[in-house]
Amino acid sequence: MEDLLNAIVLFSNFVIVPAIAYGSQLALGALGVTLVYGILRFSNFAHGEIMSFGAMIAILGMWALQAADISIAPLPTVLLALPLAIAVTTVVVLGFDQVVFKYYRAKRSPPVILLIASTGVMFVLNGVIRFIIGPGDQRVSDGARFIVKVRDFKNATGLNEGLAIKTSQAISLGAAVLCVAGLFWFLNRTKSGKSMRAYSDNEDLALLSGVNPDRVVMIAWILAAALATIAGTLYGLDKSYKPFTFLQLLLPIFASAIVGGIGSPIGAITGGFIIAFSEVTVTYAYKKFLTYIVPQAWAPEGLAQLLGTDYKFAVSFMILVVVLLVRPTGIFKGKTL
Repeated sequence: MEDLLNAIVLFSNFVIVPAIAYGSQLALGALGVTLVYGILRFSNFAHGEIMSFGAMIAILGMWALQAADISIAPLPTVLLALPLAIAVTTVVVLGFDQVVFKYYRAKRSPPVILLIASTGVMFVLNGVIRFIIGPGDQRVSDGARFIVKVRDFKNATGLNEGLAIKTSQAISLGAAVLCVAGLFWFLNRTKSGKSMRAYSDNEDLALLSGVNPDRVVMIAWILAAALATIAGTLYGLDKSYKPFTFLQLLLPIFASAIVGGIGSPIGAITGGFIIAFSEVTVTYAYKKFLTYIVPQAWAPEGLAQLLGTDYKFAVSFMILVVVLLVRPTGIFKGKTL
């Protein structure tokens, strides 16, 4: 029985807890993608760089607060800089909309043109980010690093394996719950949210009903920028901040949105956790876990790893391809809010 408990704790420590935190971050990122798609009907390839830009502003704000000896210990100081980061990122995103995307909307360009334009925005933002903060890793976390420590867990339970829960992991889950609850309340209970849903469902009928399209588009960009900033900051807080990482993160974010059903907020959340658990589960080395649950003679000699961690993004790609072949609309039928 003790071996089984050790196996459960080990699996929770290296798979379940990290996957929940990672899934929360992907879900927030995918929500931003699905909001833009639901309103503007194009895939915003710049979303990963918007996440990176928002996280960069939060880090710069964190450094300024630390220099002024301002903190909210034991919580990370970067949380204090989040409102500023959201505000700056929103202004930048709305600026790109006015300069780039509004022109193509006025010409009623096909979605592929807007997608290509978003790719250009992506490269511009990437260059600006690397010019400002550099291409290297930046440490984001301060304050208390762990809520539950391995040693304390071992002493309390008497087990060989310990459970560690990082502060950033708990914050990621808590922030995701609050953001999702707030977003669903906004979409379902407010006049602006209902206008967005009506516009997403039937643009012509919504316009005939008096919905202001410019206002709907502006709100969509504001929400997408806020979600992207929070998701990017949480990802940097949980792991580390490196500008190029967010370019790679675009694949699992889009995979999350498409698997769940692009345009569907519920689908984005579901897809985020599916992708996260798939990546972490497939790349986990099961050797030690199996030694607890199988006879010693059956214990593997190698790592018992299905795929190396360097190829974790390939898992997202494979799932994305399968979903596009089998069910292109995703788990939840997308295209509407």
